[in-house]
Amino acid sequence: MTASQAVAAPPRAELRGISKRFAATQALDDVSIELVPGKVHALVGENGAGKSTLVKILAGVYQPDSGTIRLDGEVVQIGGPAQSRSLGIAVVHQEPRLFPDLTVAENVFIGHAPSGRLGSIDWGGMRRAAQALFDELEVRFDVGAPVRGLSMADQQLIEIAKSLSVEARVLILDEPTASLSAHEVDRLFTIVRRLRDRGVSVLFVSHRLDEVFDLCDRATVFRDGRHVITTTTSGLTTADLIRHMVGRAVSLFPKVETPVGDVILEVEGLTRVGVFRDVTFSVRAGEIVGFAGLVGAGRTEVARVLFGIDQRDAGEIRLGGGSVSFASPSAAMHAGIAYLPEDRHQEGLVLDFSIAQNVTLPILPRLFPRFLVSASVERAVAVEHTEQFNVRMTGVDQFVGALSGGNQQKVVLAKWLASGPRILILDEPTRGIDIGAKVEVHRIISELAASGLGIILISSDLPEVLAMSDRILVLHEGRITAEIPHERATEERVMFAATGNIGGDDPPPPIPSTGGPPDG
Repeated sequence: MTASQAVAAPPRAELRGISKRFAATQALDDVSIELVPGKVHALVGENGAGKSTLVKILAGVYQPDSGTIRLDGEVVQIGGPAQSRSLGIAVVHQEPRLFPDLTVAENVFIGHAPSGRLGSIDWGGMRRAAQALFDELEVRFDVGAPVRGLSMADQQLIEIAKSLSVEARVLILDEPTASLSAHEVDRLFTIVRRLRDRGVSVLFVSHRLDEVFDLCDRATVFRDGRHVITTTTSGLTTADLIRHMVGRAVSLFPKVETPVGDVILEVEGLTRVGVFRDVTFSVRAGEIVGFAGLVGAGRTEVARVLFGIDQRDAGEIRLGGGSVSFASPSAAMHAGIAYLPEDRHQEGLVLDFSIAQNVTLPILPRLFPRFLVSASVERAVAVEHTEQFNVRMTGVDQFVGALSGGNQQKVVLAKWLASGPRILILDEPTRGIDIGAKVEVHRIISELAASGLGIILISSDLPEVLAMSDRILVLHEGRITAEIPHERATEERVMFAATGNIGGDDPPPPIPSTGGPPDG
């Protein structure tokens, strides 16, 4: 193929002038995007920018009000999800949509299983075909085992195998790394690059900008349902991308340097048998102590003991110089510890309650000692705390379930700050929220530390831990392997300790590459 022929090749998927309205909301307004064979194309923007609507149009869930969709140069109408799959479009969602009681092979070929005699399912052929797909991806699976109990990363790989089973021409990855560890993300990206090299067009939707630059060749930014820019990622910086997304220049990690006060929390020799052991650290007033480590390192498990959810088997916890023991979260809360959990939907909020009801939930006995709840007092308290965090809402009577992820997270923060804590434990505080909300949460964390709170920040977002923490404690398999001050903290040092190397010493230098630059 000559260079001129290569240039003339049509995009794999081309969307032109796509618009979609839901009642009074213009979700997409005359947007266009091209997906090229053998390239990974990022689609980024804040919540409400229109990304999910575009993905659902390609998946056949929605039909556009206007505009044209072409696949390999041919105009197509995508009338539903089944037709989308038949056209070679596959979507891997943030939460895999698998049948837990079916086997791996059955999930891969659901709806298009190979046929045997008299139209029956060829079960053996299906297992062999599924095994061939995983061999092609170079991952090992027992294709006859049920999906139930598999990790989120393994479920994502099953979704990718499903896309290969229908010979996908376009693979859409919608926030696929939100629940994955760094190692699992690396494995997923290796497979995505392998598919890219085979000529598959990949659309990658993510809030994690470091992943956009690591994986993607091009990026398109949407804002408020409109197309802002499409360009190569090599021609962008993180600051450029954020500016296009939010419409103004912002600092992603607006940490305020504040003087650190006296020790508030001391933990010595904390142990929970089979989970973590001999964990020792302290937190001072105004200090942000980051907890880093791989999934399963024990970070959340330590937090659960500090908040009284689980009980320790050994060690001592001192708060304000006095030894404490919490039989329940309410005891920890009364002592001045607040815990923002990793899963805000299941553990942090009651989605069917109003914002006011959620914010006042931890302090109801204090507000209403006689159990006679005053709605006006409840609303007044909620207004005070939500205004502090700039929660975007119609009012404090709005159901929390109707808010965006970032605003839900700010309601959780408002809820726990209303209890007046001395120690605030934040477990993955920016997971699954858009860049604008992430900037606001970082600002809030910094301001809370400046007000004198001691903060424990647990995050799998390594740039976040590095930028926001005064000190970083690195855990590996339930023990602390390093304590690294802010000025010495680098990704290499943290990851070196996270893989079990004691002391946080400098990692060995990288082996020089003998090949050329990566594709794209």
